[in-house]
Formats: sequence, C-alpha cells, structure tokens
Amino acid sequence: MFRTLFLTLLVLVIALGGGAGSVWLALNASEGIGAVAIGGWTAFPDVGTRNADTYSKARFAREGGLALGRAEGIAFSAQRDSGGALLRRECTYTIEGSLPSARFWTLYAADEQKIVLPPTARRVPALHSLELLRTVDGAIKITIGAHPAPGNWLGLTGKGPMQLVLTLYDTPSATAARVLEIELPQVLRTGCDE
Repeated sequence: MFRTLFLTLLVLVIALGGGAGSVWLALNASEGIGAVAIGGWTAFPDVGTRNADTYSKARFAREGGLALGRAEGIAFSAQRDSGGALLRRECTYTIEGSLPSARFWTLYAADEQKIVLPPTARRVPALHSLELLRTVDGAIKITIGAHPAPGNWLGLTGKGPMQLVLTLYDTPSATAARVLEIELPQVLRTGCDE
C-alpha cells in the first residue's frame, strides 16, 4: 500500500512539476511560440489578433503589456547586440541602419520586465521618429549609453542587463506576409565601462 501511495505521489509530483516548468519556460522565452526574429530583434506579431497563441497572450498579460493589433503596429525587442552578447547598461551601443516605413516609432531601454529604465538627468527616457536626426541616405544612427554623445543619444543609468524596445506604429510591415521581409537596424557594442 505504501509503495502504491509513494509511486502515485511521485508520478503526481513529476507531472505537476514538469507541466509547471514547461509553462514557466514557455512564458519566459523571448523567442519561441509565436515569435518572429529579425537579426537581433524579436516580435510577437500575432499577439493583438485572434490568431494569438495562448502562451503569447499569457506572457503579455503577465508583463502588463499593451498588445498592438495588426493595424496598430508591432513592437520589437532586442536583448542581445549584433555580436550575440547580452545588452548591459554599463556598455555603449550604436544602433544604425534603416527602419521600415511607419507613421511613428519609439525606441527605449527597458529592464527584463520591459519597464522603462530611468533616463539620465533632464533627459527623456525614449526617442521617437519626430525628433530624430537622420543620415544623408535616410538611415538612423543612435548612440545608447551613459556618456553623452553628439547626434542622437539615448542616455542610460545604472548597471545590469537591459533590452531595447522598438515600436513601429501604423506600419504596413505589421501584416503577417510582410513582417519577415523588413530590415531592422543593427545594435553594435562600441565599448563598456569596467
């Protein structure tokens, strides 16, 4: 009798632990079910639609995020630079390249829970398309780091991991057929404070 009870409890612990563990992994994966990866950027284009999978809905509900519908836009996040290293607040990065057409876009640095990081003194915590200087060919070049830089600069404070969130509003690139065709800028590490 004790053997049967022990084996039943063991099976229940393995089943419940394995099930809970797999759900935790699925909810914490930045790439996975419903994700689209373009370079170092990841998006969940179906999140605000009827086609959204259960894990994507649960992930965004837990994060308290606002899911954009296909007609509203798409949000991309980058947790690694173009070399594959994790993004850190004590490092300086350059984002350069072209962006897909959009009526408006924003870029900000966030922590692991996508909460906007506090900016340096008297600076806004995000950049947007209406205030950005562009290169001659229309591309963008943004410096992100703790030290002021000429041109477009997004100031950071503190230490630890971070991610960049780029949201494109009212863009034709948000449709399922076109999201894989777009080109996003590179995130290049230029140095770190040690």
